[in-house]
Amino acid sequence: MTYEQIKKLLEEKGQSQLLRYYGELNDSQKANLLKAIEEMDWGFEYALQTEGKLNEGLGKIEPIEGLRVAQREAKKEEYKKIGMQAIRQGKVAAVLLAGGMGTRLGWDGPKGSYDIGLTKNLYIFEQQVKNLLSVTNECGVFVPMYIMTSDKNHEATVAFWKEHNYFGYPEKEIKFFKQEMAPATDFNGKILLERKDMPALSPNGNGGWFSSLQRAGYVEELSKRGVEWLNIYAVDNVLQKIADPVFVGATIAYQKNCGAKVVCKAYSEEKVGVLCLEDGNPTIIEYYELGDEMANLRDENGELLYSYGVILNYLFRLEKLIEIAEQKIPVHIVQKKVQTLDENG
Repeated sequence: MTYEQIKKLLEEKGQSQLLRYYGELNDSQKANLLKAIEEMDWGFEYALQTEGKLNEGLGKIEPIEGLRVAQREAKKEEYKKIGMQAIRQGKVAAVLLAGGMGTRLGWDGPKGSYDIGLTKNLYIFEQQVKNLLSVTNECGVFVPMYIMTSDKNHEATVAFWKEHNYFGYPEKEIKFFKQEMAPATDFNGKILLERKDMPALSPNGNGGWFSSLQRAGYVEELSKRGVEWLNIYAVDNVLQKIADPVFVGATIAYQKNCGAKVVCKAYSEEKVGVLCLEDGNPTIIEYYELGDEMANLRDENGELLYSYGVILNYLFRLEKLIEIAEQKIPVHIVQKKVQTLDENG
């Protein structure tokens, strides 16, 4: 797009402030700014318009049924056989959400490169690969792995994996893709500038992982490979069992489009989001949305009704994701500190 086209677009959207310093920029900086604006995802406008409606309150909340440990153990071998067959047939891939930095851990680098070892070096990425290898070694095939990074950690993440020889996993089975970014705005919906030649952008949240995978061209690749299931998991949890045959097999056996691994809450006040039903559909509500009264509800056996704590380990049927990819997903606006230029530049 030309400068005139960008200028007209911003005027129509009431975002002309992004060109405030255009006259001060050199040719390279001008090109950077125009390119960033041209590639901008304007979906945030929908979020601003609907945020109030989305947050009017929760729908009808009810407990959701799931397999408890005893139920799972009773059919463990049956589920495992189904899951291992799917893995051996190349129907399962893993998607690691690793766009975060290790700031809260006191680490200036990708979160997954943080060393959790006590007597020797052991990185978060390394331990998660060990967890996956325990499955692939048993199944005799490798599970393709797709790693979502962010603008802030992509190069460092790719270099870290390469430096450590991919922790013993085949390089050809690992693909990296960047999480899409969303504009950061002020409280009036005006997009902020991080620099005179760059709008302020933030990662678009875990919910944007599939659109980011799709934009990178990997959804088409997955379909061609015959992959039917994607196991999504977060970098934060080093205990995650990835492509767990029992989990995969149970989801397939029940003929569901998605499955979720959960851990029962230790006590009612535990600060963790819980899996439940909202207006009959599976959803996650945060602990602060649940309220004390609902958080303490128990069944006839004295068990918490809302006890399924989410650990961000999901299994999704790829075909279904492709089918619904164009639908708008609910967006939550988050208030956070963002590096931005002040009125004086």
